Amino acid sequence: MIEMFPKRIVFIAILFIAFLLPQLVDAQCAMCRAVLISEEDGRAAEGINDGIVYLMAIPYILLGVLGYFIYRKMK
Repeated sequence: MIEMFPKRIVFIAILFIAFLLPQLVDAQCAMCRAVLISEEDGRAAEGINDGIVYLMAIPYILLGVLGYFIYRKMK
């Protein structure tokens, strides 16, 4: 019974975060949304979209480079 206690806490914490995180993320976008809606030419929207792409791509590139070096070292 004692061994199951930490697993339950981890499971409950993951569920709590899964339900809470989308609300926190949505709350952070209010100012960006207001700026993008009020702008007519869409230049800020393009800039924000480019920033999202860069932020999304960098971790994948770093993991790819790391994976390559690990593969090369193991070979």
